[in-house]
Amino acid sequence: MPGEPRPTPYLRLDVTKASAAIEGMAAHARSRGLALRPHAKTHKSARLGRMQLEAGAVGLTVATVGEAEVFADGGCDDLFIAYPLWVDPAKARRLAALQDRARVAVGVDSTAGIAAMAAHGIRPDVLVEVDSGHHRTGVPPAAAGDLARYAAEAGFAVRGVFTFPGHSYSTQTRASAADDEAAALAVAAQSLAALGIPCQVRSGGSTPSAAFAAGSVGGVGRVGDGIGGLTELRPGVYVFGDAQQVELGVCALEDVALTVVATVVSHAGGRVILDAGSKALGADRAPWATGFGRVQEAPDARIVALSEHHATVEWGSGPLPALGSRVLVVPNHVCTTVNLADEYVLADGTGTWPVDARGRNW
Repeated sequence: MPGEPRPTPYLRLDVTKASAAIEGMAAHARSRGLALRPHAKTHKSARLGRMQLEAGAVGLTVATVGEAEVFADGGCDDLFIAYPLWVDPAKARRLAALQDRARVAVGVDSTAGIAAMAAHGIRPDVLVEVDSGHHRTGVPPAAAGDLARYAAEAGFAVRGVFTFPGHSYSTQTRASAADDEAAALAVAAQSLAALGIPCQVRSGGSTPSAAFAAGSVGGVGRVGDGIGGLTELRPGVYVFGDAQQVELGVCALEDVALTVVATVVSHAGGRVILDAGSKALGADRAPWATGFGRVQEAPDARIVALSEHHATVEWGSGPLPALGSRVLVVPNHVCTTVNLADEYVLADGTGTWPVDARGRNW
């Protein structure tokens, strides 16, 4: 009914804080001489994507063809699918249609993946993915040239190389992961140059490593014989922040823009039980994390256990919040939290924004 409180749990977006984060990262990228291409899988919102573009981003990064379709529909005409796609006939048709309305590049890390696209008659621009230490996808940096040559000979335009320094998600490795990233991209670029293939783009970056990203200004991150640093930065989580970023020292708890509003439903055992479980928060927890999430207004509180519909909170100091009261939960990994919700409820009470690409994981 009108005037009644919104049922919990739900996503609460502080647009003022998100705007500050968007402007801050844009300014940081400019200060390093880097193009900014934010990873939109974090927010999945066409409106937030437009805000990033208006702040100076050259385009958006996505993880899936489905996300790319949503952001193209939302007005973004320059998209990078930072993923080694395996293309079947249906996906090939979607990629072809996407190329009719946006400039599209995709990541590659195998000759088989390149051949599959060619076999289906699609040849988007490609960037060769290299492994800079995360050990997930990507070829060894020195092998990037050979893969780029294969792509070029198959009729693909090779834009350059990219990496994801995922090992920056550690309390001890934010800076060293950025060093690894710069070195890997330099070696990869040199391997392309040795074969006469221009490397226009050296793309990297994560939210934890972004502060240390090696750019082109002031000699920062120069590596090897004049090919060094990044040309492009692709952070994602910075737009909101989350409990992981707080515990890594990337942002302050009070600066997190996206929280889950939850109701206190029990004090059993002297703990606080909330109605936001794994189906609202997601269940990610890094080995170094102090819990499954934080409470924005209670810095000492930690979510120590999650069930589907329950969050168990050790409150720390101070009196427990009253039964029926509401708290703001800062999730551990905001990307997975957003993918569980249909909409953002704006903190200023002016309405809601849709999570446009929710579930577009294909």
